[in-house]
Amino acid sequence: MGLRFIFMLTRNDRTVSDAMEQLRTALALGVRHIGFKDIGLPLDTLKTLNTAIRAGGATSYLEVVSLDRDSEVASARAAVEIGIDILLGGTRVDDVLPIIAGTTIQYCPFPGTISGHPSVLEGSIDEIVASAQAMAARDGVHGLDLLAYRSHENVPALIAAVCSAVSKPVYVAGSIDTPGRIEALKQAGAAGFTIGTAALDGKYPADGSDVPSQLKTIIRDVAMLNRHISPFRKENLESAFGQFSDSWPPRLAASVNNLQIKLAKFEGEAGWHFNSREDEVFFVHKGRLLMKFRDRDETIGEGEFIVVPHGVERCPTALEEVCEVVVLEIGPTRDAPA
Repeated sequence: MGLRFIFMLTRNDRTVSDAMEQLRTALALGVRHIGFKDIGLPLDTLKTLNTAIRAGGATSYLEVVSLDRDSEVASARAAVEIGIDILLGGTRVDDVLPIIAGTTIQYCPFPGTISGHPSVLEGSIDEIVASAQAMAARDGVHGLDLLAYRSHENVPALIAAVCSAVSKPVYVAGSIDTPGRIEALKQAGAAGFTIGTAALDGKYPADGSDVPSQLKTIIRDVAMLNRHISPFRKENLESAFGQFSDSWPPRLAASVNNLQIKLAKFEGEAGWHFNSREDEVFFVHKGRLLMKFRDRDETIGEGEFIVVPHGVERCPTALEEVCEVVVLEIGPTRDAPA
């Protein structure tokens, strides 16, 4: 699984008043992991927001920022009532687990000691790692929400230490506002991260400070880190066929998984052949191709194609001076003369 970008509809640890508008923008851009906090909007509004997130095909997250036990318990109950997919944050695992038991909610609490608003992660790396290990060992805890960038410790070292100490996914939160910080958490082994205020306030380095520009840039940067950016450009068949004059063997133009796309120029009769193991497709780009079979002949014109099953003898013949054909086949050519 690639690095997961979770867009938080929050500013300074509070769900923003225009969350629904920002949600529509995010969904239109293809953001598929969207969260909010348990404070900032009424419960009924948060329920409506959650419904809209899930209706848009996204996974919903609620991050708890309550500091006292009663408030955290109330937030966990709200998470159940709202029906969110993943519950982030909070530190009172013993109090929360019984509340979400029997639900489908995935729970990722904060390791370490959390204080203040906006939340701050206190403690040394060793102390935070020990807390992370204890939490991750609990049944019902699916992962961790690490406020790494709200810590005064060496953040990359902290992330790497926590990720290597636990076997469950670690999501990183807190003031992630540059591509360098995203790359650092990726290299440290994090499963994902949250961005809220930075994108809403236009702080992420992008072509524009508006939210669509911010989200587009973050999505692109994450796609590049996940190697989800295609290195390929479009190809022109006219130009490709113009780069060679040999009539045989076919030229390999591209490969898709184990499918080979070859370019062939036929002149006259190619002789009787068959492929002993794989089917083939002959797509005529220019000219006309006569495909002779033992029981009939088929004429394939420009823009037409024919499938030749493996084991079937065929004799391709150009009906004009040169016939340009795109050949699709699996693996190396195994044709053998009859």
